[in-house]
Amino acid sequence: MKYLWIVSLILGCVLSACGSLAVDPSIIVTWMQATTEPTNIQLRDEPAPSFSFTTFDGVDYQLSDFRGKVVVLNFWSSWCVECGYESESLQAVWEYYAPSENVVFLGVAYADNEARSLEYIEQYGITYLNTYDLNRYISDDYGVTGVPETFIIDQDGNITHFIYGVSSEAQLTSIIEGLLTRGTTQ
Repeated sequence: MKYLWIVSLILGCVLSACGSLAVDPSIIVTWMQATTEPTNIQLRDEPAPSFSFTTFDGVDYQLSDFRGKVVVLNFWSSWCVECGYESESLQAVWEYYAPSENVVFLGVAYADNEARSLEYIEQYGITYLNTYDLNRYISDDYGVTGVPETFIIDQDGNITHFIYGVSSEAQLTSIIEGLLTRGTTQ
């Protein structure tokens, strides 16, 4: 997203410098919003797309295995600088909720290879479940356009929150607490 802002700034400067071309700055802002607005926001308040996965440890799961729990589904990549910034917050919140067994964290390595993903997991001391999505089957179902992106799924299997970009401990804790207090509706 940062690169789009830079491109927009350069484009605006070039067009403005042409003298004979009058450029309305709102055109650039509209273009920026159209190219950076996440499309997966439409999944909010909808059932989470189901999928099966194998963790890096070789254990098979289905998303539905976690029905009755809050699921924090985070898409990341080893090459993503922002994902590294976010990893400490995710791990801290996971460690806080892990003993309760009411919350599951699942990391999905987006378009990344297994060796680099495992190095990333080790580098950041990540202990929650992680899987790979080299062919982007899972991320395509969720409409992921970049990383990091995080979906919070309630105990009934519905997406209740979507975080585009880096999430914080306070943000995650607030969302999780609200869902745990609410419980299931079915």
